[in-house]
Amino acid sequence: MKKAFFLILILLTACNTFFKKKTEHVLAKVNGDYLYESDLKGIIPPGTPRKDSLILSKNFINNWVRQKAILHYAVKNLPDDNMDFSKQLEDYKNALILYEYENALVKQKLDTLITNEEIQDYYDANQKNFLLKDNIIQIQYVKLNLKSNNVKQFKKLLNSDDQDDKNKLAELCEKQAADYFLDDQNWLYFNDLTKQIPIKTYNQEDFLKNHRQLEYQDSLYLYLVRFKDFKIKESISPLSLEKQRIREIILNKRKIDLISRMQEDIYSKALKNNEVEVY
Repeated sequence: MKKAFFLILILLTACNTFFKKKTEHVLAKVNGDYLYESDLKGIIPPGTPRKDSLILSKNFINNWVRQKAILHYAVKNLPDDNMDFSKQLEDYKNALILYEYENALVKQKLDTLITNEEIQDYYDANQKNFLLKDNIIQIQYVKLNLKSNNVKQFKKLLNSDDQDDKNKLAELCEKQAADYFLDDQNWLYFNDLTKQIPIKTYNQEDFLKNHRQLEYQDSLYLYLVRFKDFKIKESISPLSLEKQRIREIILNKRKIDLISRMQEDIYSKALKNNEVEVY
């Protein structure tokens, strides 16, 4: 009976849709289900060439027909017991209600202010969880045209720690360098550097231990690199590289604690008010 009712419901819905849209152009039909031209609205992005539009439309129609045919066959052949989804729907509804309530609670009451001291404390207490998976570096590099006339000046300024020289280097790079990176306070992954500079090495650890300056030339450019510091993978990752991750960890822990307290409070109140009975 459940299956028959389900099939009748599908048929009535299809008929109602048909009469409501009877003036529209029908693109496909599968056992009483109709696909109308308006159902393709939003499927094809504006400005799509006609040839591509036809391909997208055809694919959508074929997928719709295939899905409807398989669904109709499944409804016909599934046992009645397998057609009762009331428990799954109820569980899904309850899960959605709890999810929405928890989200609303988090938005209203979660303390999102995290101090540097909290981040430092978490980092100090959990350093074993912050081991590097790749080699990292602090560097400055300049990429110059092979025809550049100021190579000596670039080298001199690049290897200086004087603040005036750093300012001069930044100005010179802005005017003449093909590319450059001068922020030697932040950490970069060595693999990212090799995407910018064609460094050839089969052992990154040995390379980093044996290089403080690097001068490399290809057919178009001259690369000047100064390595300020490095850390090898499996060593402890620096705090500056982990700050955002730690912030997210702390926030997530606060969120879990907040939801847990909410659940415990509600349950305790229900017990106190005799709203819970266990038989």
